[in-house]
Amino acid sequence: MKYLFLIFFINFLPQYAGKSLSRDGNYPKTFEDIKKEIAGYSSIAKAIIDLAVHGKAQNRSYERLAVFADTIGPRLSGSKNLDAAIKYMFSALQEDRLENVHLEPVKVPHWERGEEFAVMLEPRNHSIAILGLGSSIATPPEGITAEVLVVTSFDELHRRAQEAKGKIVVYNQPFITYSETVQYRSRGAVEAAKVGAVASLIRSVASFSIHSPHTGWQNYQPGVPQIPTACISVEDAEMMSRMSLQGTKVVVYLKMGAKTYPDSSSFNTVAEIVGSKYPEQIVLVSGHLDSWDVGQGAMDDGGGAFISWEALSLVKDLGLRPKRTLRLVLWTGEEQGGIGAEQYYQLHKKNISNFDVVMESDEGTFRPMGLAFTGTDEARDIVKEIMTLLLPINITDIYDTADGTDIDYWMRDGVPASGKKVVCISEWEELPELSFRSGTEPQI
Repeated sequence: MKYLFLIFFINFLPQYAGKSLSRDGNYPKTFEDIKKEIAGYSSIAKAIIDLAVHGKAQNRSYERLAVFADTIGPRLSGSKNLDAAIKYMFSALQEDRLENVHLEPVKVPHWERGEEFAVMLEPRNHSIAILGLGSSIATPPEGITAEVLVVTSFDELHRRAQEAKGKIVVYNQPFITYSETVQYRSRGAVEAAKVGAVASLIRSVASFSIHSPHTGWQNYQPGVPQIPTACISVEDAEMMSRMSLQGTKVVVYLKMGAKTYPDSSSFNTVAEIVGSKYPEQIVLVSGHLDSWDVGQGAMDDGGGAFISWEALSLVKDLGLRPKRTLRLVLWTGEEQGGIGAEQYYQLHKKNISNFDVVMESDEGTFRPMGLAFTGTDEARDIVKEIMTLLLPINITDIYDTADGTDIDYWMRDGVPASGKKVVCISEWEELPELSFRSGTEPQI
């Protein structure tokens, strides 16, 4: 979604710091000046759109991503593949003739899932598809065999706490939204352990399933026993729920060989186009290079990382020099909760006043709808004007809030933030593999 470059027009605008814009509809002349200046960039906008959509850059980000994903493969935090991916991107950004290409050291978690499988033993023999959750401990070497307790919520689990001791808790929570439902993945093991369960299996956090479990990170809590935890498919969660509601005893055998190692050395990868007038001021665009280990990470978040890279490439190819520095950051350790981004923030927050806008591309690579933005009303009015430059490709909507694991630290401190909004097939993250239905191919 090469429309990401729209925010770069902010780089070409002069500063309007300290000039207030009223919200009563009677804007001072300064805002009219801004509107006229933005309109004056229509020829530059057309040149970028023509290059990205019709010119030599057409499909370039997709082709770059295909080579990267096919060559490197999965890029789990702490793995040799992630190291290879970072080296690959460091060289690629240099070859693209971007400026100040460098690596910033960080420490990231190193967890490996090992061998894992589950089998229903009663009322019949049935293989259960599972994916262990990040940071999960292993089962004992002989595995765990236990009766299942199926619940649909944490509230139900606590009401039935006396039934949970010594059992495997299966969460068959309904999907509401990703942000609301994902708490079962992150907290499921902890809540089950509090009531004496020996393991937890969580229905994959997705709106629908093709018998495909999802993985993701989960968090233990100090003082709470650690139990093995994994995700299962929607179909298996529903089946065990139906059996339990009918009064049928369900017994499952679970074996997981997960291991956690000491934190590993890794890097955030950085490149820039240095600003001509305000080089100390930063417009940051980003995506994360790490992925889970059960796929190639093309969607989450190779696509987002390469979209952000492509934005700098487009500006460079047209010989444009922004007034503010355009900085690309390819994060590491996002899947473990934004580990690399947090360390980047801690290193650079002393200069937070120089960060004008932070952007993250990590919501998939489907058809774009517009831009999510968080900032002042005055800034939003400016962004709305900038979006009119994208009318030729019909991507002009503004959404009220932006979010993103890797930019959240800056947003908390009031730095304006934005991210793309897309039309999604379903929750795409952490799938072992992804097939596209006819007519819904990804657009990058």
